[in-house]
Amino acid sequence: MIYYIFFSLVLIGAIFCAYRMASTDLKRRIIPDVYLFPFLFAGLLTATFFPWPITIADSVVGGATGYCLGLIVGFIFERIKKDQKYPPIGMGDIKLLGAGGVWLGTLGLSIAMIISCVLACLWNCKKHEEYVPFAPFFLIGGFLSLIAIQFLI
Repeated sequence: MIYYIFFSLVLIGAIFCAYRMASTDLKRRIIPDVYLFPFLFAGLLTATFFPWPITIADSVVGGATGYCLGLIVGFIFERIKKDQKYPPIGMGDIKLLGAGGVWLGTLGLSIAMIISCVLACLWNCKKHEEYVPFAPFFLIGGFLSLIAIQFLI
């Protein structure tokens, strides 16, 4: 009984952190570490101690993959476009990719990246803004990816 209560509290805390990260990125163009690191820690707890479709090994590899992928993409786009007002990808987005990799593993991370990039491109085609807040789209893509991993694969 206590096991399921603790699992529910961890998931509720993770959902709260995800909501705050998405809303703050939409409003202020920043993903605060005060929500990002508890989100990451909750993912590690969930993969380690609770019934989760991602093993702890795939969770750690997914976190490292997400972080490295964000660094590589940011480095490449920064070299291509040097005269931008904002960097192409911020450190909060890179850390969010790492945390998403912890929650989703490598397969889920790749599905979430595809979904979130398509959603962000559609949003930018409608809004035509210079800055695209990536956190809301990545969290939506991560949720849809988790559903796909759990029920379809």
